[in-house]
Amino acid sequence: MTVKWKMLILCVSLLAGCLAAAHARQDKDKAKAAEGDQTFVTKAVESDLAEINVSRIAVKNSGDAGVKKFAQQMIDDHTKTSKELVELAGKKRLKVPERMDAEHDKLMVKLTGLSGAAFDREYVAGQVKDHETAVALFERQSKDGKDEELREWAKKTLPHLRHHLKMARELHDRIGGKGKDK
Repeated sequence: MTVKWKMLILCVSLLAGCLAAAHARQDKDKAKAAEGDQTFVTKAVESDLAEINVSRIAVKNSGDAGVKKFAQQMIDDHTKTSKELVELAGKKRLKVPERMDAEHDKLMVKLTGLSGAAFDREYVAGQVKDHETAVALFERQSKDGKDEELREWAKKTLPHLRHHLKMARELHDRIGGKGKDK
């Protein structure tokens, strides 16, 4: 074999190695992007499930008409957004949680032990906190999400979450929820 052929084989081998490394980096970047989108889907669906489940308790247990009305709206709106996100996630082959997170499980237990004004204050304070968290999550996804459809869906949903947060804060102020009951 001549020196030219050896050099050619060496160059082709180096090029193949570089291409393989570039593809591996691209695959790693895609996996990392999908992981960020997966985290968004997981947290957003868990949040919707929590809003729905906790608000069902509020519809039954609250003695305040405004709290009941707000809770029913949370059930209706979050059922709709959850359905949309589950469908979109399925299309993207992203995993969807079937339960809300452990923190909200604890909140549900706590709420079932409360009644009257204490219940309303705890529920509404939780709604303020949860919607602040959701707004931040959706703002991040709408700016940094890698999947265009998920990013656009987050942008479309964000105004509704901001409105929920505004309503929760107003309700919180109205029922005297300056601080949470412990």
